[in-house]
Amino acid sequence: MNGAAAPEPTEAPAPSPQVPLDWRFSQVFGERGAGEDVQDVDIISAIEFNKSGHHLATGDRGGRVVLFERTDAKDHVSRKDAEKADYSISRHPEFRYKTEFQSHEPEFDYLKSLEIEEKINKIKWCQETNGASFLLSTNDKTIKFWKVQEKKVKKICEMNMNPSNAPANGSPAGSTMCGSSARTPNGGILKPGGLPLLRLPVV
Repeated sequence: MNGAAAPEPTEAPAPSPQVPLDWRFSQVFGERGAGEDVQDVDIISAIEFNKSGHHLATGDRGGRVVLFERTDAKDHVSRKDAEKADYSISRHPEFRYKTEFQSHEPEFDYLKSLEIEEKINKIKWCQETNGASFLLSTNDKTIKFWKVQEKKVKKICEMNMNPSNAPANGSPAGSTMCGSSARTPNGGILKPGGLPLLRLPVV
């Protein structure tokens, strides 16, 4: 009322049309011959990245969970830092097969007279602890909690008993007496009238 002109309403700018996403193959896993039909149990039904984006889990209709890990992770910063940076990634991330396991089996619910298929409906990664990965997988009935961890497998490379030094007539070949006990060529100790004491295997 003081004579000031009221601002005229302006029209909001029209939203720009969204460009459709362009999906392309960057990496293919598995082998399938030309003309070979895809089996129903091999169709992926669930997929999930972990929080860092360095691991990928897929579940299929056959109840299997397959894990992949990123091979070029050391060339890039963490996903959180990459999201803050305003630049595009020059190349696609690369993954390699890590492991797989059978998560669910088909079962029958006798109370409801219903067949429960093994198809994985959802996968969820949990917090990593002590170098181990944890994830949840579920079908229509059961949720399962999995721990995935790399372990070193020890292999026995040497044993105490050597076939070439097998005892003949109750006495090991080439045994030497020292005091009240004897030593066998492969390092065992022979008690009087007994068998050699076994050493622990070397791994």
